[in-house]
Amino acid sequence: MDDIMQFVPGNGLFHRLNAMTKIIFAVCMLFAAVLTDNLYLLAAIISVIAVLALVSGLGKALVQQLPILIILSVLLILLTVLTMKEGDLLFCLIPIGIGYLPVTSGAVLFAVAMSLRFVVLISSFQMLVISTKPSELVNTLYVLRVPSDYALMFLIAIRFIPTLQREGVRINEAQLSRGYNPGGGFIGKMKQVGPVMLPLMLNSLSKADTLGLTIDMRGYRKASENRRKIKYKAADLVLILLATAIFGLTILIRFGILGIPL
Repeated sequence: MDDIMQFVPGNGLFHRLNAMTKIIFAVCMLFAAVLTDNLYLLAAIISVIAVLALVSGLGKALVQQLPILIILSVLLILLTVLTMKEGDLLFCLIPIGIGYLPVTSGAVLFAVAMSLRFVVLISSFQMLVISTKPSELVNTLYVLRVPSDYALMFLIAIRFIPTLQREGVRINEAQLSRGYNPGGGFIGKMKQVGPVMLPLMLNSLSKADTLGLTIDMRGYRKASENRRKIKYKAADLVLILLATAIFGLTILIRFGILGIPL
């Protein structure tokens, strides 16, 4: 199983950009996705991210997250369709009790927009994480005057995602090798969660204690005062202009300045 949110070494376009540029890009994509319900604009933003990922050699890393995005989108669509009744009636699902489950146009459009937002948020943030060395990311947070404690918590949270994933896989494999058989299908997957989560949480707490002692012994607070200057290249300026242009276009559409409906 491939690690998620793990730095991927490379020399592509995104790898050559400085961390500040990638943070600006991710933030602009985040606000652009939140501010608009325009499906065409959301699809265009996803296309821009996909092109940048392919050019930077990160397309495979993003494609590996498609199963997670599909599951989230399906659950979101089902939840929205079952709870939202705005718009024209399209059709009804299976009958239950006193009536039917109506599916409306408003619910479908809202669910699709929310799903596209999730794709934009997760993809842009993952592009930042998998193409940036942890040391560069933390240095950029220091330049932004983020308190060292918060920068450290952010780094540890990102770094421990693939670590916990690998640990969970090892625990599951160890249990299967000892004869544990939860069964197949969806029910079997659900039965695997409990026996894996308890030892995983205990191991995580033990590692957190060890990590805290290691940080204190290495004088992290004193070392965090050393900040390196960030250098901007032509590619950085181009991507910043592209991100601000997308964000600006979203603002113009959001407030109806261009006369384009949401």
